[in-house]
Amino acid sequence: MSKEPHMLVDVVENIIIATFNRPEKLNAMSPELLGILEEAVNRFRDTPELRVMLINSKGRYFSAGADLKQGNAEGRPQPTRGSEVREQHRKLPMRRIWDEMEGIEKPFVVAHHARCVGGSLEMSLSCDFRLAAASASYAFPEAKFGVLPATNGVSRLVRIIGPHWARYMIMANIPLEAEEARIAGLVHKVFPDETFEEDVMAFCRHLAKQDGELVGAAKVAIELANDLPSHQAALVERLVNSSIMISPHQKELMAAHLAGIGKGKGY
Repeated sequence: MSKEPHMLVDVVENIIIATFNRPEKLNAMSPELLGILEEAVNRFRDTPELRVMLINSKGRYFSAGADLKQGNAEGRPQPTRGSEVREQHRKLPMRRIWDEMEGIEKPFVVAHHARCVGGSLEMSLSCDFRLAAASASYAFPEAKFGVLPATNGVSRLVRIIGPHWARYMIMANIPLEAEEARIAGLVHKVFPDETFEEDVMAFCRHLAKQDGELVGAAKVAIELANDLPSHQAALVERLVNSSIMISPHQKELMAAHLAGIGKGKGY
């Protein structure tokens, strides 16, 4: 009897959907799961027809994070110096995948129907949009065994929710419920459990209708603006707009928008 793959990948319309598929293991992220996820990310990047990538899950947990049992290769020497630990972290497959997700000029959506912790939360921080069901919750359990979350768990978390809430989650090691996560800025929207899947797909279909050139340019501009002083961030706006406003495609979009206004259509 063939075993189920650790992640399922499907395409619905122009949305690629990657689904964690280890409910009996709380959807812990095994090397196999990460390999399938990386293949799906590369497929999304290289297929123009795919407009949105959705990452979701089934089961009692969205994911319990990294599979520590499978992730620790037997016979691998344990680091004895801080520099060796840092080098191991730098070369982690997770870091490569998360960085690629951040860099691809297409939108990633992650949908948390239940508890999301550790490495799966770090993955989620690399997505452009985080959507939560009312039953979702978020935590970094790494503090329980005396380490920091090391693949975006500090660096990306602080960029998204600021040091105030990052201290609460990492230093105090206190989980956030879905509504608290929305208030902190960790998730964009909380939907009812009963309609969560439909609400997520409606959001993804709406996102897929947005102009791809604008979405890609906005993703780059927003990241740059977040790192720059306001006067330099304003230069980024001008630079990005100068490259897209001269295209025939943008002129077609503007003409269609004006025509819609003329017919009484609103936003």
